[in-house]
Amino acid sequence: MTEARLTLDLDALAANYATLKAEARDAELAPAVKADGYGLGAGLVARRLWDEGARAFYVARLSEGVALRKALGDREAKIHVLDGATPGSGPTLVQAGLIPVLNSLPQVEAWNSQAGKGVLEAAIHVDTGMNRLGLRHEEAAVLTASMDRLKHLDVSLVISHLACAGEPEHPLNARQLTRFTDAAALFPGARRSLANSAGVFLGGDYHFDQCRPGVALYGGGPRDVTDARIKAVATLEAPILQVRVVPRGESIGYGAAFTASETTRVAVLACGYADGVLRSSSPAGHVWFDGARRRLLGRVSMDLIAIDVTDCDAARPGALVELIGPNLPVDEAAAAAGTTAYELLVRLAGRARRVVLGEA
Repeated sequence: MTEARLTLDLDALAANYATLKAEARDAELAPAVKADGYGLGAGLVARRLWDEGARAFYVARLSEGVALRKALGDREAKIHVLDGATPGSGPTLVQAGLIPVLNSLPQVEAWNSQAGKGVLEAAIHVDTGMNRLGLRHEEAAVLTASMDRLKHLDVSLVISHLACAGEPEHPLNARQLTRFTDAAALFPGARRSLANSAGVFLGGDYHFDQCRPGVALYGGGPRDVTDARIKAVATLEAPILQVRVVPRGESIGYGAAFTASETTRVAVLACGYADGVLRSSSPAGHVWFDGARRRLLGRVSMDLIAIDVTDCDAARPGALVELIGPNLPVDEAAAAAGTTAYELLVRLAGRARRVVLGEA
């Protein structure tokens, strides 16, 4: 084998779902499987999560919703599209049986018109402090004061999104909770959903009827740091192509970014940013090999990475090195690259050969 290998452990995914469900207690878990299941394969993870009890899912784009509906086959899942009823999307939303998360008064009007004389299900997004998408409180109040705008809609759910849930003491959490409670009261017949992965761990006040976990399902710590309760779902490994000795004073890789201060034994891996390893991982990044962390040397290139194996007799061509996984959690690898587990996971959708464990 001369290519990187990405192993997806669906049993670990199921374990993370169970951990989050235990924390959320009576609240439904509706997994976020946007961006192709955070880069791991939306259909693959959604089918396993369906087996674990998930009956509702969230995607960002209309195309993701259509693809997920096809991947789930005859499973009657509720699929919510966070972009909402964008211009021209109505017929496809109806045909695929998707539920738009309506983000503005024009979207509400468009979806109400799409229903004709019938009734279409919808979710309403109220903005409580993120200031991206969603109706302001005064817009939601205007909407509910004039029920003609909703007469062809079954508003089954009201949602909002926490901006700082990963920081439990941040004052915006409490403000958003209060704002959401007030806004949701305008839709007394609708279920309520506020918590993301980190929000699940903020406590029962944030759970309401439904939680929408994402990154924690896929192995990322809910607070952007490694969490022992969350299992690694994705393991990225690469074989050693060559082991060489670099004399003191010689440099390694593009830009001569690393110069050996002493004679250094170097292993070159068949992996690079084309396989999902961020170029910014060097110089702070590490890999795991033979029971220890090994530092990256020089720049991550498209196809190759150099690591320090000076004190490691086990390094030889063909030996596998872990870049992300149980011994090097995705949050730690992401932090070394100056980013988050979210970005690192979605970038794994590269050329690495995939191996799936626990697939039915």
